[in-house]
Amino acid sequence: MIGRRLVERLTARGDAVTTLQRNPVDPLGRPVTQVLGSITDRAAVAQACFAQEAVVHLAAKVGVTGTWDDYEHTNLDGTALLIEQARQAGVGAFVHVSSPSVAHGGSALVGVGAEPADPSGARGHYAISKAKAELLALDATSESMPIVAIRPHLVWGPGDTQLVGRIVERARHGRLALVGSGAALIDTTYVDNAADALVAAADRAHELGGRVFVVSNAEPRTVHELVARIVAAAGIEWSPRHVPVSVARRGGSVAERLWDRTGRTDDPPITSFLAEQLSTAHWFDQRPTWAALGWQPAVSLDEGFVRLAAWFRTADRLG
Repeated sequence: MIGRRLVERLTARGDAVTTLQRNPVDPLGRPVTQVLGSITDRAAVAQACFAQEAVVHLAAKVGVTGTWDDYEHTNLDGTALLIEQARQAGVGAFVHVSSPSVAHGGSALVGVGAEPADPSGARGHYAISKAKAELLALDATSESMPIVAIRPHLVWGPGDTQLVGRIVERARHGRLALVGSGAALIDTTYVDNAADALVAAADRAHELGGRVFVVSNAEPRTVHELVARIVAAAGIEWSPRHVPVSVARRGGSVAERLWDRTGRTDDPPITSFLAEQLSTAHWFDQRPTWAALGWQPAVSLDEGFVRLAAWFRTADRLG
């Protein structure tokens, strides 16, 4: 989702864009060279990096299911290979897309900046692997190929199958509940803003090599409000029910053990990390990000929800 918006912005301003992905996609009339393969495929990565001026690294294994080896192979080994091949190809700027979860140890994050990645304190295979990958990337920054890390926070928008898709699917089946009161303040990022921030980071990489920035809309809202507005955009009537935080965390721990034991690959209904995220404040001071990138969000949350509702109406007509 972010990658498509990023390509739209780069091609619109006249950049020649090469993408690396596992499956072909419709470039919607844009002049894009598509290289098919995995981030761990040396030949494909080398081909994608050839003759590029800049690389934006968006590939990752996300979610909460899978073994540590799965996450390490893609998120850590894949990052190392991409940096190696980009350097060999003479790439002049590298943007590593990370996650605020790399510095989240479970306590509330209120108006903080981009705190150091901490693999020992991160929660779950995804966050730990991304924390290690971010440290690896920043350690590899150089004058010839400066590397800047961007942590977009909870990116959503039309076509989102992660945050929006999961909330809507559960609401449609009567399985959507709030953890605790739903009053925790969290920040999110509309997808167009995330893409714009990545363009700005690529353009300013030579000034920012070795630095890390959290990107968000800078509009914290309660979990209850965000969930309710996503559900409303999809045209679903929803009456919230609440699950105590302690119950959700215990249920998440049980689900994690069950999924690990049975090898299931679908997402469990709750995890201890998700219960923690939905009941703990996490929002960030965006002033350092805006000053460094020379960027601010162009699409407000209100406008984003208007666009999301319009997308759902179109999808319903086409469906």
